Amino acid sequence: MIQIYHNSRCSKSRQCLSLIENSGKKFEIIKYLENPQTIAELTVLISKLGIEPIDLVRKKEKLWVENYKNKAITPKELIEIMTENPILIERPIVINGNKAVIARPIENATGII
Repeated sequence: MIQIYHNSRCSKSRQCLSLIENSGKKFEIIKYLENPQTIAELTVLISKLGIEPIDLVRKKEKLWVENYKNKAITPKELIEIMTENPILIERPIVINGNKAVIARPIENATGII
């Protein structure tokens, strides 16, 4: 089943959700801001994405700029920071089985939907 890490306030996330809905496939919406991921869950997600934790961070987010930018932070610490502050997680994320993509641009999602 397809999963989408979704923030309804984000236009890209809404566009991606629409793309998934139009595919006719079963999907699950993960409202990651309301139900933050655990360290273990976020670690698995990062592994599926095939990226480093820093690549999942929204680096223009005010919280990041004011509190973390230009600081020496380990990958483990980054994961902890994102679980405590899910607003820092890039979105939307689409997962299908063992594959996942950050759907920015939205076209990134077409390969796994």
